[in-house]
Amino acid sequence: MPRPLAALLLVALCSFPGALKAQASPYVPTDDPALPIIEHLIARGVIADPSPMKRPFLRGELVRSLRSADHDEAEAGIITRLLERFEGDSAEAWWEAGGRAGIEAYSTPRQDLYHPVGDGSANPYGELRVAAGFANVTAVSRVAVEPRVTDDPDWTGRRNVDVPSRLVEGYLSAQFKYARVTYGQLPQNWGPAGLPGIPLSDYGYERQGLMFELGNRAVRLSALATDLNDGVDSSGQAAHRYYFVHRLNIRVTKKLDVAAWEANVLSGVDREFETRYRNPLSVSYLANTIGLGDRGNVMLGADATWWARPALRLEGQLGIDDFWYKNRQNNRDRYLFTLAASGPLGDALSWRALYTEVSSLALRAFNPADNFTDAGVGIGRNFSDYDEISLRVSVPVRQRWLVTPELALFRQGEGDINTPYPAGAALQRTPALFIGTMQRTWRAGLLVSGQEGPLQLTGDVGVHHVTSAGHAEGETETKLVFRLLGTLGLEWHGRIAED
Repeated sequence: MPRPLAALLLVALCSFPGALKAQASPYVPTDDPALPIIEHLIARGVIADPSPMKRPFLRGELVRSLRSADHDEAEAGIITRLLERFEGDSAEAWWEAGGRAGIEAYSTPRQDLYHPVGDGSANPYGELRVAAGFANVTAVSRVAVEPRVTDDPDWTGRRNVDVPSRLVEGYLSAQFKYARVTYGQLPQNWGPAGLPGIPLSDYGYERQGLMFELGNRAVRLSALATDLNDGVDSSGQAAHRYYFVHRLNIRVTKKLDVAAWEANVLSGVDREFETRYRNPLSVSYLANTIGLGDRGNVMLGADATWWARPALRLEGQLGIDDFWYKNRQNNRDRYLFTLAASGPLGDALSWRALYTEVSSLALRAFNPADNFTDAGVGIGRNFSDYDEISLRVSVPVRQRWLVTPELALFRQGEGDINTPYPAGAALQRTPALFIGTMQRTWRAGLLVSGQEGPLQLTGDVGVHHVTSAGHAEGETETKLVFRLLGTLGLEWHGRIAED
């Protein structure tokens, strides 16, 4: 959406009558070390999910869930500490500031430990965060100095710099009782916790855009509009690219949420972000793809979250990439899906099982400018042609930490999200899953996250046993993989007085 229109929309919302007012609050970042223990409480059924299969949620939404928690003595201490951390100031005008510094150590600079590239290292890490709120409006900016990123093949910023830095968060959000508009940089993940979402994820480093939500917990319409880096189309010309995703979530019962969503990649040499494609009330596949002809790559999707039993929550997400309703013999179906189950285990633990599959040709198209990528990095998933099954058990420690052992099997074919889409006979010969030699990775891992005073720590350590390594038959390797981030920090907050 053009910047003047975004600004006009923000001003219009800020002018709504007082009846629509609601105290604005920042979002809980997707990399917050407290988020895993929050997900643990959700999996146990102790607190309600503020926003099923959509992260981040607002700090105020989390606080309401914590206050109404159905907990026993084992969880009371965790909830108390989370409320102390996230309740914030009740003043209409407030400010927050903080800084953190520490060490980031890793076996590979890439964020995905199943696809290691480059050498391990340990580098300094530092970040600075400032935030302020004025009744219905909140503003947040968080910048990080992170030398690792220049070695990450998925980093799309500059590499030849002395002080590698990035904007982690930077947004302005106007929030009301039934409407919310946010403009700027905000990592998001639309899908089950523990995996990158299919239509949108926080795997990449930057996703600037205009976001809005309309409705309440029973019915909520969400949308994101953003421009992508220019690409090259099938004729070799530079093409402008845009992305729009919208999602309608309906709470059918207290135990069941269902959602339908649609994601559009638009590209063209002289392309603009046409209004009909960023209209969240339009079903682009019907109104545009069929009605006006194929003018973009559309992915259709659906989500569901269901508490089948008091101790069993089921989740599912499905994406159908560029479905052809006719001339189907000239293309192949491309799909992505995730199935998840979770629940309480004993008096204090939780468990989570996940299976996900991405077909061999998913996320790419005949026209490479229509791929679901931004500068070659996935907007949601960053890899095609794989599946993964995992089992995790989460264990709270000292009411501040969450330790999660994990067992997993990851299978990767030779399909690549940036490989040109096959045509003709080659297309028909392409298997739906696992092109070429399949590489298997058996994983035994341990995840840890939490905070103790000024110390924050997140970590992922695992032993990977890889067969057909590098997609070469007979090649086997066993290696230690890890990513650790430990920081010490200070935080300040206060009220903004008018006098």
